[in-house]
Amino acid sequence: MDILIPMLAAAIRSGTPVLYSVLGEILTERSGVMNLGLEGLMLVGAFAGFAVTQSTGSPYAGLAAAFLAGVLVTLIHAFLCITMGANQVVSGLALTMFGGGMSGMLGRGHIGETIKGLSPFRIPILGDIPLIGPVLFHHDIMVYISYILVAALGFFIFRTRPGMNLRAVGENPRASDAMGLSVAGIRYFYTLVGGGLSGIAGGYLSVVYTQMWVEGMTSGRGWIAVALVIFSIWHPFRAALGCYLFGGIDALQMRMQAAGTSIPAPLLLMLPYLMTLVVLTFISIRKRQGILLGAPASLGNPFRREERE
Repeated sequence: MDILIPMLAAAIRSGTPVLYSVLGEILTERSGVMNLGLEGLMLVGAFAGFAVTQSTGSPYAGLAAAFLAGVLVTLIHAFLCITMGANQVVSGLALTMFGGGMSGMLGRGHIGETIKGLSPFRIPILGDIPLIGPVLFHHDIMVYISYILVAALGFFIFRTRPGMNLRAVGENPRASDAMGLSVAGIRYFYTLVGGGLSGIAGGYLSVVYTQMWVEGMTSGRGWIAVALVIFSIWHPFRAALGCYLFGGIDALQMRMQAAGTSIPAPLLLMLPYLMTLVVLTFISIRKRQGILLGAPASLGNPFRREERE
């Protein structure tokens, strides 16, 4: 137990930034828009969060800035894909390159600098529960918010009328338009919210997880998030499971490195990234196969009211 409990707690903490990005992308893709720019959004959010926290001394201001940065950068992708009908895969990949380049340029003079970010705290009563308490309730506030967000989005998507409208737009935008729903408006809103959550994911890495700036600090977590969206079958609860599994692998390899084990840590790190490569292959699969995987039927397809079937 002396080893298991810290490992499980580390898995929660390591999986939290990926979870924020996955939840955001679930909302985006449920509306029918694909965003492969999560890596770039996380990097932009990471630098915005670090820079604002450093200048203001407030990690909460930094996380708010990370969210806003994610929204603003995602606005480019939303305009290109929703208004202009551009190829969503190409736009998302361009967003990744843009975010990586911009964060690298702006953060060049801050590499290795540290900030005072958020600290963990124990939730009274819940934190005293044997095993569960130390694993789930000895974290920072952003971890606790992620728990609430998973439950709230699960309820929202599948149990509310706005959630039903969101799913309807992702499944059949033409029928949704005939019902009077604003397809473009719904897609814009959830694409921007999803981008903001990816910004927070990056902000968590710099403001909470490492409390410093390192160029390229996301280390491919944006691509892991893309893969876990499909792994979760676009469901928030399964997304949490997948993110904590990834976090567990990440935590395990760090502990093995610290212990000086003879097993190469890159072998463990290879597994989630190999999964990413496999899952990304499914993004190019045609519509019918996507439905079998549980993907929104109109995912990646632009919608124009004037066009007929």
